[in-house]
Amino acid sequence: HLQLAESGGGLVEPGGSMRLSCVANGVSLDHLSMAWFRQAPGKEREGVSCINMLGTTSHTDPVKGRFTISRDNAKSTVYLQMNSLNFEDTATYYCAATVECFDSTATWSSRDTYWGQGTWVTVSS
Repeated sequence: HLQLAESGGGLVEPGGSMRLSCVANGVSLDHLSMAWFRQAPGKEREGVSCINMLGTTSHTDPVKGRFTISRDNAKSTVYLQMNSLNFEDTATYYCAATVECFDSTATWSSRDTYWGQGTWVTVSS
């Protein structure tokens, strides 16, 4: 049974950086595409960054050039490096497994997607 555990969230000032980690317990990530989603207060959950089995990545437009998704299959861990953070990045960030990194972020997840519990990121001065 796949379980995902996020860590690394917290409070950061505008312009700062933060790295989120997601550890998968129970299965190998080698054959899974992984993604990070986020949900801000009062808004729907949205796809942020996605990485497929080959390491090809895709990002939603607002984070392009600022966020980097990477994976370490040996550690069953996926990372989200976030730079130049701004107030609009404040949200709960969720790790997801068994996704499809299509061009449209709205189609990344499905009924087969596994979700972590989320980690809160607050960008505030």
